[in-house]
Amino acid sequence: MPPASAMVAPSAARQEMAPAAMLPPPLGIIPTVDMSAPAGRGELARRLVRACAERGFFRAVNHGVPRRAAAGLDAAASAFFARPAREKQAAGPPDPLGYGSRNIGANGDVGELEYLILHADPAAVARKAEFIDREDPSRFSEAVNEYVDAVRRLACRVLDLLGEGLGLRDPTSLSRLISAVDADSLLRINHYPPSRAAQDTGGRSCTADGPKSGDGSGNGNGGAMGIGFGEHTDPQILSLLRANDVDGLQVLLPDGHGDGWVPVPADPSAFFINVGDLLQALTNGRLVSIRHRVMANSTSRSRLSAIYFAAPPLHARIAALPETVTPAAPRRYRPFTWAEYKKAMYAHRLSHNRLDLFQVADDSDQ
Repeated sequence: MPPASAMVAPSAARQEMAPAAMLPPPLGIIPTVDMSAPAGRGELARRLVRACAERGFFRAVNHGVPRRAAAGLDAAASAFFARPAREKQAAGPPDPLGYGSRNIGANGDVGELEYLILHADPAAVARKAEFIDREDPSRFSEAVNEYVDAVRRLACRVLDLLGEGLGLRDPTSLSRLISAVDADSLLRINHYPPSRAAQDTGGRSCTADGPKSGDGSGNGNGGAMGIGFGEHTDPQILSLLRANDVDGLQVLLPDGHGDGWVPVPADPSAFFINVGDLLQALTNGRLVSIRHRVMANSTSRSRLSAIYFAAPPLHARIAALPETVTPAAPRRYRPFTWAEYKKAMYAHRLSHNRLDLFQVADDSDQ
């Protein structure tokens, strides 16, 4: 007969292993979320909330955006950026929509890039297309509209899942903000040519030892060379970024989850989705708007990226959802409109912590 210790060991082992087996899988530094929900919709919703609360962003795979839509937009964008400078400038200046080069906004921020900013509304795209593709404006419009339609649906799905994971009484309350007919969503297409700064330094990163947060320059590194797009958070609700296979994106993880800038390996088959300022305010700070930047360190190949900024109508009132305000978590931000927040955004540099301007000052603002 086996000894008593051998008879009880399996049961004890099962008891010790059970709690660990019930723990959710680790997020990793760069969370990956399979949008096909292999473990079920509930688990997908919980993982999305956890990624957005602890990291502020995630890498979405099996996202459902057709490859054809992505390839069509890339081809249209590449054709435009390959045009002579004079032709591209006819689609600008960015006021704030249109073509721009190097200058980012009106407050002195610069970067090693050129870009197109388009309103996501098909009528607005058609108007700009007249200057972007003079030979066949509809060719550009169709590529943009097909892409925007697919990415908007992905954004709505993510927001609905976040609503479920947060336990909102109406899980669609977030997605309805960006699906309104007068939503103020944008598409930004960035083109980072091979970096002159990286060529001058033999391809080394000029900012490996840069500070952890902005210094007011908007570049997040005291003005060092090699910045494609300076340190910032995105002001809207949700941002969905897809890029080619050239690296450059870096994120500054929330407190306690990293030390310094973390490079995000390029993956043209995935979307990198991050929380915006408005979503942080709507969730009373539970979901975190992450600071990020793009380095322009490629010496031989261009980086091309497209970012869909999901935003509400200008008149939309942004206030913490009731389920996110408790005695233990009082209201952190006063209510404001998206128009009011945009005004503050345009008045400050990229690296400014804009949400600080809307923090609750005292009990009277609760």
